This record gives sequence, C-alpha cells and structure tokens, in this order.
Amino acid sequence: MPSTVAAIASEGTLPHKADVVVIGGGIMGVSAAYYLARKGHSVALVEKGQIGAEQSSRNWGWCRLTGRSVPELEIARLSLSQWSSLAGETGRNLGFRRTGLLVVTDDPAELAGWERWEQIARERQLDGRVLSSGEVAKLLPQAGKTWLGGLYSPTDGCAEPFLAAPAIAEAARALGATLHQNVAARGLETEAGRVSGVVTEAGLIRTSAVLCAGGAWTSMFCRHHGISLPQAGVFASACRTERALEVTAGGVSAGQYAFLRRLDGGYTVAVAGGGRVELTPQGLRYGKQFLPLFLRRRRKLRLSVGRSFFRGPESAARWTLDAPSPFEAIRVLDPPADNRLIAAAMARFRADYPALAGLKVAQSWGGFIDSIPDARPVISAVEKLPGFFLATGGSGHGFGMGPGCGRLAADLVAGDNPEIDPTPFRFSRFSDGTRLRPSLWD
Repeated sequence: MPSTVAAIASEGTLPHKADVVVIGGGIMGVSAAYYLARKGHSVALVEKGQIGAEQSSRNWGWCRLTGRSVPELEIARLSLSQWSSLAGETGRNLGFRRTGLLVVTDDPAELAGWERWEQIARERQLDGRVLSSGEVAKLLPQAGKTWLGGLYSPTDGCAEPFLAAPAIAEAARALGATLHQNVAARGLETEAGRVSGVVTEAGLIRTSAVLCAGGAWTSMFCRHHGISLPQAGVFASACRTERALEVTAGGVSAGQYAFLRRLDGGYTVAVAGGGRVELTPQGLRYGKQFLPLFLRRRRKLRLSVGRSFFRGPESAARWTLDAPSPFEAIRVLDPPADNRLIAAAMARFRADYPALAGLKVAQSWGGFIDSIPDARPVISAVEKLPGFFLATGGSGHGFGMGPGCGRLAADLVAGDNPEIDPTPFRFSRFSDGTRLRPSLWD
C-alpha cells in the first residue's frame, strides 16, 4: 500500500449511540462525517482498517470539472469549491492546489468529442477548453513529443491522496465526530422496518441513520440486508517516482499513462484506464448491467480468474452478526501492483519527456476501483430500508468529487435541502427503468 498515507489515532471506546453512523473512512465517508458534524449531529465513523488506506489514497489525486459528464458537473463544481475552502475552514493540509489539468491526444475522433464538451463548458461558464497542438507544446515545453491537441482547464487542480481523507477525518473529530479504526461494521439492526443500530465487531451503536460509504465493499454489505447494488471492481496500478525535474506543476493524461506532480517533488504515474478484471460471483450477478461499460473500455482491460472469486469484496461470502465477517478478514484491501503495466507506463513517460530518461520508481502499489454501470456515484437514501443511505461508486473519478459527495450525503441524511439536485445519484435508478449507460457528456 502507499506507505505515506497519513496515520491518525482512534477513540478509545465505542459510543453506545449516535445520531449518525458512517461506515467507511474513504474520502466520501470522512467528508460526510465532517459536514454532518458541522451541522451539529453526533457522528461515529467506523472503518474496518485504516482511514484513507484503500482507494482514497491510491488514486491520481485529480480534482477536476473538465471532461465530466453533465450529470456530474454540479457536484464536481461544488467539490472543487470545497477543496479550495476546506484548508482554511479546518486549518489542515489536504495538499490541494489549482495547478491546471491537461488531457492530450493524437486521435481526431477524441479531439472532436472534446470540442463538443467545450460547447457544454461555455454554456455553463466553465473554463475548460480545447487546445491546438501548438498550445499543448507551450504548456509542456519539456516534452519531446507533439500531440494533435488537448483538453485543458487552468483552474482544475489536485490534492494529495495520502493526506486528504485523514485530514478531513481529523477535522470531523474536531467538530465532535468519533473515529474508530480497525472496527468493522458487520451489519444493521432494525426495528419496525427501519434502521435502529449498527452491529460492529466491538459492539452495538444505537442510531436511526446509517451512511454506508464502504467503497468496493458496499455492495457486499448491502446484499447481506437484501439490497441489490450493482457494483464491480477493476484492479489498477500506480507508482510514485523519485524527485525529478518539473515538467508540469499539475497533471497530464496521455492515453497510455497519466502523471501528476507531487508535493514531494516526484510524480505519481498511473496506467490511464487500464487494469485487470477478475471473474467473481458479484461480477457474474451484475455482468449484464456492466456490459456497455466493459465494451467501452475492453481494449485496456484484461480478464482473469483469481482469488477474488472466493475472497474479497466481490465474493459470495455469508456471515452472521455475532461472528467475524469478511470485513474483518481483509482490513485493508491491498492488491499487488501489476509491474508490467507500470513498466510500460513509465517507459512511455520517460520517452515523452527526455529530461526524465533516468527517472526511477520509488514505490508502486495496486488498487481496486469500484464502479457503477453508468459510472456515476450513488448518493442516496435506500427507500426499502428507512434510515439507510449510500455514498459510493466513484468509478475511477470519485476522489475529486469526494467533498461534494460527502456534502450531498450529509444533507440527505440530515433531511436538509441539498445544495445540488440529488436526482442523478439516486439509488432508485437501478429499478425505475432508467437506462444505465455510461455516457461521455450527457
């Protein structure tokens, strides 16, 4: 796992009751805990392992509006504003800076799609714009390659994944929330058809509201209570390099790889859109719903059979509330990096930037990206179980939307009027006849 993820302390005892229990200490869960605590609610956050240790510390760190689908634009706009304000509000370092983010291409069809998105941006007063080959070259003077064009926003930015979730969790604690690491939630208790408590390995917390922000583990938790959430994961790989010459202050995605300038003077380098999909019971259960998304990305995905079929968030595991659960068996999901993919990404990165020809990898890691069939988060109440809410499904671009997703979830749990329209993120879209198609822009 990324060895630099910030470690924070846990409370010594579990509360007997709380207004809200948040399950999961990723970026969405800690953000929701922060905003709920800011509203004056008593909040207990339980995390089966370490806060921020799974995908929330293993991603690119991009915080962007540019290139988002239309249904995500408002929550992404809210998030970008929050990333800017959270450091001042909390007095904590999230590593956020507005550096500009750039995507480059040699594909005329892709460039034409970006031109359509640029029109969407203009209609909404966003600053994302398509760049010519010459304009890209001016932004990347150290590059030894020229591209056909790019999509760029100077006001998009990045945060440090190894800092952000722990820092926001500490800010929630400062407002009265309690944090409980290495405490797995095994399931829910109900009374009269609604949530009445959370059973954890350390005891029961009485509550009338539960927000499950369990990342890749959310569907398994829901299934235990007869709730069907279509979710599937992709194994991804990334690395950080040693300190090196700055070729950009922000991030660049170049099709085969993406990179981000880190605060420590190195780069985070990842395989853009690539990874491995393992055959699992959960994958088979929801395979038909994920077929359009898989077909769109199939050239960058590799199918395999592995231990995930029997162990992990997509297995067919069963458990009872009075015995150890699958969440205790794997405290931190820490898949190995695919060194073949990392080597290919690094080779392309070095080739495109000759000044980095000798750049070495300092550390590599694997991750597990939880996805939803329409690649859009679920931030919603679950109507069939009053008092139960979800915040999950980042689909590989959820870190940058984390604060906005947490804010929306907090508003819904608290029963307040949300700042943005929650309709695109409703859980009921999986059963109300909505066509679940991954869409670039609409």
